[in-house]
Amino acid sequence: SHAGLCLRMSGMDTVIGLYGETVEVPCNNGAPKPKDLFMTKWKYDDGDLLTQLKDQDASVIATDKYKDRVSMAENSSLLIAAATLKDEKTFTCMVVAGADISEYPVKLLIHKAPTGVEITTLATELEIGKPTQLGQCSTSDANPAASITWFKNKKPLVADGKGIIISSNVKVDEVTGLTTTSSTLQYSAEKGDTKALFTCGALNTLSSPVSFTVTYPTERISLHVISKGPLMEGDNVTLKCKADGNPPPTSFNFHILGKVVKVENSDSYTVTNVTRESTGEYKCSIIDNAKMEDSKNITINYLNISLSPSGKIIKSFGEGLALTLQTHASGELKVSWTKDNGKLDSSPKFDKLTYSDSGKYEVVVTMGALIKKASFELVVEGVPVIRRVAKRRGEDGQHKVLTCEAEGSPKPTVAWNVNGTSADESPYVNGKITHKLTIVPTVNLTVVCTVSNELGQDTRTINVSTLFEEVRMDKQDEGDTTKLVVGVIVGLLLATVAVGLAYWLYVKKSKQGSWKTGEKEEGSTEESKKLEEKIEEKLEENSQKVEV
Repeated sequence: SHAGLCLRMSGMDTVIGLYGETVEVPCNNGAPKPKDLFMTKWKYDDGDLLTQLKDQDASVIATDKYKDRVSMAENSSLLIAAATLKDEKTFTCMVVAGADISEYPVKLLIHKAPTGVEITTLATELEIGKPTQLGQCSTSDANPAASITWFKNKKPLVADGKGIIISSNVKVDEVTGLTTTSSTLQYSAEKGDTKALFTCGALNTLSSPVSFTVTYPTERISLHVISKGPLMEGDNVTLKCKADGNPPPTSFNFHILGKVVKVENSDSYTVTNVTRESTGEYKCSIIDNAKMEDSKNITINYLNISLSPSGKIIKSFGEGLALTLQTHASGELKVSWTKDNGKLDSSPKFDKLTYSDSGKYEVVVTMGALIKKASFELVVEGVPVIRRVAKRRGEDGQHKVLTCEAEGSPKPTVAWNVNGTSADESPYVNGKITHKLTIVPTVNLTVVCTVSNELGQDTRTINVSTLFEEVRMDKQDEGDTTKLVVGVIVGLLLATVAVGLAYWLYVKKSKQGSWKTGEKEEGSTEESKKLEEKIEEKLEENSQKVEV
């Protein structure tokens, strides 16, 4: 009799199984079988599924759709193959042990992850501030229905009903019961969305990222002057007009000193070979909106120089030469001069030309990076002039060295009227040349130095005494004659000086007397001048006699 059996109902458990897989439904939450187990049975609302007596194999008693899909595991769990959504129901495990009958109901849920997420019906472009359907995100064959989230640059978008509007739709497949979820994003773009990446996701599945061309009207344009440095006359100047719209305008009007130039399919215009008259205001504007413009003031720098004289200039010695440097420039100038590549401290001046003024002169005028140069070559010419002739005894006393110094240009030729040895010519510098001739005179000579060039000539003479007489005088006994000659000369000099000194004292005394009496002293002054001249003549004669 079953009257004494006690039926116990435990709390209901829930188990989740995966769609299409074999699902395991545990009996009594997987507890060990009781020792006095008699029978285990699985059933559901529509009937029994299978039973198992103690120590026997389980037997299927189902006659419906579960007939070939159910089995019992070693631990008394119910195994259902190829689970579908129709398996979402409550299954009960009944255990008979001794005098007790226990039932353990389990609610089975079948889950299925969505098969994929993708964005379709994409917008071609987004316009700033204009709500546009960006696209539709879909995920299919899910249970329960998937929830879709939109992301911009990996950050979730939250619907605000204004700039971000999200609407969702869920459809259930009549056969499988699985759901397809779609979500539509309506979005108002911002400027920063040009490179933004949009994705959508359901559970742990993300769609591929998509980006959009964001369009917006031009709000501001700017004119750019493209040049490598300060603009100079002769340069080419490129003007570039940049607009912040997207897509940018393709055609512009360039205003070039009052003239309008229309440029299509380009944002640039080049002004070639500019001049100082090109200085002024330049503009660019959008063709369909003249108020949208920008302007720049452009300054063209210039530097012109004019040097007079120029080329090769031939002038005569002693003449003057006027030098004129004219400059026309747009800025501050630096002027420097060189002569034969050597730097000059100041601008050259030629009041009275000398031979040293000859050379190549160059002026360099700079203004910032701009450099202008001009030059001329000056040649100073003149008839040669002998500036000095001289003679001296050689160190060994066996010869005499004659010197002739001259100036002139072109370079003078030096000639002597006697033959000599060791002719020595100095370098020709600044119109000057020195010529030395070594001779051994055996008789008294009058030597003539002649210098000449194509413009004329000059001559000077030198009286040279024979070396023979001088040598003989030098060789007299004990040098008595030499001593006598020198003594006489010294005596004459002293006598002359004494006379001069005495007369000077006399004149001075006379002057003092005249100061006392107030007499005129013109006569005495004239006399003193004559005396000075006589003393000079006497001294000159004596010096000539001393000459060896």
